[in-house]
Amino acid sequence: MSERKVLNKYYPPDFDPSKIPRVRQSKNRQFTVRLMAPFNMKCNTCGEYIYKGKKFNARKEDVENENYLGIRIYRFYIKCTRCLSEISFKTDPESTDYVVEAGATRNFMALKLAEEQAVREMEAEKEEERTNPMKLLENRTKASRGEIEMVETLEELKELNKRKVVVNFDDMLNRYDEERESEAAAIAAAEIDDEQLIKSVFGERTEDGTIVKRLVDDGGSSDDEDKRPKKQAKTMTVKATDLLAGPLHNAAKNKKLNPLVKLKTALIKPNSGTTSTGTTTATAPSTSSTAPSAPAPIVKSSGGLSLLGAYSDSSSNSDTDN
Repeated sequence: MSERKVLNKYYPPDFDPSKIPRVRQSKNRQFTVRLMAPFNMKCNTCGEYIYKGKKFNARKEDVENENYLGIRIYRFYIKCTRCLSEISFKTDPESTDYVVEAGATRNFMALKLAEEQAVREMEAEKEEERTNPMKLLENRTKASRGEIEMVETLEELKELNKRKVVVNFDDMLNRYDEERESEAAAIAAAEIDDEQLIKSVFGERTEDGTIVKRLVDDGGSSDDEDKRPKKQAKTMTVKATDLLAGPLHNAAKNKKLNPLVKLKTALIKPNSGTTSTGTTTATAPSTSSTAPSAPAPIVKSSGGLSLLGAYSDSSSNSDTDN
């Protein structure tokens, strides 16, 4: 199967192009070309509107006996998309445009009409200047006045530029830096005041984590430090006289110990004889033994030394009785 788009043709070694006869063609023959409608048009047969840019398979030919400064003029034939009637138009090198010949009419185009009107007005002004000298003088006066106004405007712009050049950018930047530094100092002072206020209300946290509401000033005098109350460690000092003074806590303690201590009372030896067997015989009790002994005086003491003194008194009494 051969290629669809063949780029190279095979020519045998014995090929001689001079032997191929030339095909005689007409001088002004037509070519089929693909083009787009160069303007908006309306078909005269069916009234169909053909917009600019619509594609057609057109027939192209040279216009005989017509040219513009040696430039060829071409004619194109297209068919209406609705009624298939033939429409012809040709090129116009003089106005760089196209001209409709038959089968359709060109639609109104405001832009093209405005351009043509402007060209006509310019040509009319030029023609009037050629024929009317007063008009030419008036136009020159207007032109000179416009030039003077333009020069004044340029001078004003130059003065403005000079004002800008006189400005010293270094001084301006230095002033800006000073203002920025002053603003930063004001902000820092405000922050310090805020921190002091917060410390006075909530206190300051030290390195060990404790919060101290009032700190000792480093620059304070030693007298102030001496005047401040110092916390003293509570120590229990016991004196010998405290036992005799009898504090309340000692009295409570003695009340608990009194039942455990008994006073030594005097013993009375009865007159009894001993038998040969060694048994003792009780004698008649004396009046002192029969009569109840007087109670010993109770000495109210709240200390251990008082108890010890009472015990020694009882022992001395017993020794004297013996």
